[in-house]
Amino acid sequence: MNPELRITADGSHTLYLKDLDENYHSLHGAITESLHVFIHAGLQQFLNTKSTIHILEIGFGTGLNALLSCLFAEENTLQINYTTLEPSPLDITLIQTLNYSQQLRNDASENLFHAMHSAPFEKEITITENFILIKQQITLESFQSTNHYDLVYFDAFGPRVQPEIWSLNNFQKLFHLMKPNGILVTYCAKGEVRRTMQAAGFIVERLSGPPGKREMLRALITTHHD
Repeated sequence: MNPELRITADGSHTLYLKDLDENYHSLHGAITESLHVFIHAGLQQFLNTKSTIHILEIGFGTGLNALLSCLFAEENTLQINYTTLEPSPLDITLIQTLNYSQQLRNDASENLFHAMHSAPFEKEITITENFILIKQQITLESFQSTNHYDLVYFDAFGPRVQPEIWSLNNFQKLFHLMKPNGILVTYCAKGEVRRTMQAAGFIVERLSGPPGKREMLRALITTHHD
């Protein structure tokens, strides 16, 4: 698979996989989508309730969600422990062509982005004082952890391309990996996905989506569970 670089509506890059006919982000704006779905509907919800947040990301991809989360941690003096799963890491030469740092107009972001991508897999790396990163080259199906997570970014390729990732087993697994009052956010709003999440035990909300998408889903755990 040789992804090709594409410019999205807000000027930020995404990658297109021809074999799958799938983009890594919305063509209506890669940064806009990530901020809307993962930062505003997810991470920001913990701003006044927690000083340390444990995040699990399904699909590291270009690293955009991790970069935005790290910048959010710096701006708000939050401690984020960020675990991300990526069975098929992108080539570093391709990563170096992405324009997120220029688009974000944040001087520190280029070094942070480079540090994330050059960090070895299966190892805890301190990116900043506030942001600890663990990348794992593994599928969600194979992932095991004794940790529990406040927030899950479900950012895998869509159900059309990778239906197996959106299975009941995977959502049940995530339900048990999450803390009470945990939140799972995803750009996907398909009815089938919503029903699968509900069957796994989540309370699911439909929220307005980022540009180009009517809705997105946010799944909540409101009670203690075993």
